[in-house]
Amino acid sequence: MNQGINANRSYVLRKGKFTDAQRRSYQDLFPRYGVNTDAIVNVEKLFTNNNPLVIEIGFGMGRATIAIAEKNRELNYLGIEVHKPGIGRLLWEIETRGLSNIRIIEGDAPEILKQCINDKSVYAFHLFFPDPWPKKRHHKRRLVRRPFTDLLAQKLLNDGYVYMVTDWADYAEMALNELIETAGLKNKYNDFADRQEWRPETEFERKGLLKNHEIKELMLVKNEV
Repeated sequence: MNQGINANRSYVLRKGKFTDAQRRSYQDLFPRYGVNTDAIVNVEKLFTNNNPLVIEIGFGMGRATIAIAEKNRELNYLGIEVHKPGIGRLLWEIETRGLSNIRIIEGDAPEILKQCINDKSVYAFHLFFPDPWPKKRHHKRRLVRRPFTDLLAQKLLNDGYVYMVTDWADYAEMALNELIETAGLKNKYNDFADRQEWRPETEFERKGLLKNHEIKELMLVKNEV
């Protein structure tokens, strides 16, 4: 499933097949829709507007990403991913559907947020089914925990939100506790969030449901006094 585990990373590079079509899209379209990681992202220049910025971390094959962006063209979407086949697939979707409100940045999310995203500039973070690292010895590699959650809060606008979905109950509990303990973030719900009807079902969600996993949703809002 992976090409080796780096103790400092919350992801592994999957060996999924890089199809010829995905490779062509990656090579031909990334220069058009990809984002340079050598500088701070200038949202107005990148999207030619000042619409709110939503960042999705780990979009996989991008099916949910493209569906949400197509229905919400008044928002700008920036997807962060390390998996080249998924990047190639989403690039093809962007081009085919003629969407101007999605851009892609390739790399490790914590480093990208630190180096490329201004503080208090993001309207929302979406994390759909992040790697659960189910073995207890690997829990320290789970992404949604401090200090990463502190970084999310740092980048959010006031009243912006973090929205996470997972089918792993223990990860949901851990992540909710970490997010609640993050300065500046307040739980929008008393416990886990209601099902957000605007979010399309993902492949990971379907697989989780087939295993009788319960889908847990978390939504916390930046609320600085």
